[in-house]
Order: sequence, then structure tokens, then C-alpha cells
Amino acid sequence: MIYILTLCIVTILILRRYFPVIGLKCMKWGEIDIKNITVMDVRDYNDSYKVPIQGAVNIPIAYLNRFYAEIPNRVLYIVASNSVEKNMGVRILRKKGFRIIGCSILSHEYKLLNNKRNTLSNC
Repeated sequence: MIYILTLCIVTILILRRYFPVIGLKCMKWGEIDIKNITVMDVRDYNDSYKVPIQGAVNIPIAYLNRFYAEIPNRVLYIVASNSVEKNMGVRILRKKGFRIIGCSILSHEYKLLNNKRNTLSNC
């Protein structure tokens, strides 16, 4: 009985972290209207400092529960460095009552080249 309960708890924890969020659109950077939304950067401070996104609100995943009140109460677009950050960030922000219209994962090429091309990839 304890093994089944432990297995259920572990399964739930893994699904929350790795399973894609239902109903979330993965959009390209050019498809969003930046004027009407808030771009939310949930990458680590080291990554967001090296490759900043102009006009984005930078709050890493580890600090979302503590600093979510600093996020403007508007529609959000999430930028993450990997799918785990994206899934966790969307779930935390939805739980806090934010509406998320889409997301992007910052591509590896953008990190390496650091150029101004549109290299935000789909989720």
C-alpha cells in the first residue's frame, strides 16, 4: 500500500514538471503583439543577463512564488530556456491567476551567437 502511494506521489511530481501544459500555444516571437502583453522571462539571472530580452520582466522560476506581485496584471507571454522552466513557470503563474497566451524557448543558437535575429524557438 505504501509503495502504491509513493508511486502515485512521484508520478504526480514528475508529470507537473515534465508533462506539457494543456492549452498553451507555443508561438514564434514575430506572432505576438508586444504592445498589449507583458513578456515574462523565467530564465535564471545568469542567462537573462547574458542574453537580455528588451522590455521583459525577469523573475526566475525559483523566485516566482515570492515575487509574483511585481508582475503587471496583464496577459503574459513566457520566455524560458528549456521546457521544464516553461512548464513550471506557466503552472505557477496560472495558479496565481495570470493569463498566459503563449511561450517560447530561447534557442541554443541565440545563446551562442547573441545576434539580433529572431531565434526564439517554438516549444
